[in-house]
Amino acid sequence: MSKPLSGAAFMAALGFAHALAEGSLSLTVGVQESGTVQWEIETIKTLGLDGDRDLFLDIRYVADSRAGQIALQTGAVDVILSDFVWVSAQRSLGNMLTLVPHSLTVGGLMVPADSNIETVEDLEGETIGVAGGPADKSWIILQALYESRTGKSLTEDAEARFGAPPLINELLGSGGVAAGLNFWQWNARAKAAEMAEIISVKTMLDELGIAEQPPLLGWTFTEDTASGKTEAITAFLDASFAAKSVLLNEDDVWTGLQELMGAAGDQPLFVQLRDDYREGIVTSYDPDDVSAAAKTFALLGQYGGNDVVGESPHLAPGTFWKGYRK
Repeated sequence: MSKPLSGAAFMAALGFAHALAEGSLSLTVGVQESGTVQWEIETIKTLGLDGDRDLFLDIRYVADSRAGQIALQTGAVDVILSDFVWVSAQRSLGNMLTLVPHSLTVGGLMVPADSNIETVEDLEGETIGVAGGPADKSWIILQALYESRTGKSLTEDAEARFGAPPLINELLGSGGVAAGLNFWQWNARAKAAEMAEIISVKTMLDELGIAEQPPLLGWTFTEDTASGKTEAITAFLDASFAAKSVLLNEDDVWTGLQELMGAAGDQPLFVQLRDDYREGIVTSYDPDDVSAAAKTFALLGQYGGNDVVGESPHLAPGTFWKGYRK
């Protein structure tokens, strides 16, 4: 026997049916439950940026990025947030995915306020906490920078401890690791706790010859969805960029997001999260300008190999959708 719908689920289903009956555009979007992408989705909903474009968004929550990728590949959702490296690797396998940039925000290398570590070279002999696993892209980029500066291997000179982002921050705070390489939102929490950022991934890439920040994350969908629901995808991307503009330029809209951000009652943390998020907001998109992403992909392939970029060492053509520009 199927489980009865909750009141909220019933109303969502009723609204979805009504939207279809009225001929509205519709998309099913997979959103990570704990992800910062919820801030943009909430802004779209609160300001009616979807309805303004005759668009109905059916939001389906997924546990993590991998669950979102599975949901997209099985057709359970139309759109997810994913990274361009994964999209390119999938295209090389014949899975024709494509994306439009969502965020430039990246993490960085954090240390306690009283740490003796001041440069990347000081990591020799230390233990580094890394959010994710050995194929984490920030970890690969840090290894590339260390080698470029010292001519040596960071994996041989230092010990890495891999784990989930909250664990990395916990280890950093308790002295379980000497430095932590974490996602930007967790680094914002570390900064609010008076820890220091030694170097950001953005600065690492700059030193490695990639001056323009590549858009790591993007709204990802299949080419079939792009061709079959072009109007809906375009309306969604327009709503997304409209929300980004508001989040970048208007402080008032952030007030209603404070609880969703996990910063209710903590003004310093709230401001740190807001300001760091704003640094990564994408304000334009030219699908013909992918040089930064291509260079980053090649760097990840050089230092991370197939475990990071898949079978091809080059960014697959069509990774960034040519059907939209901003």
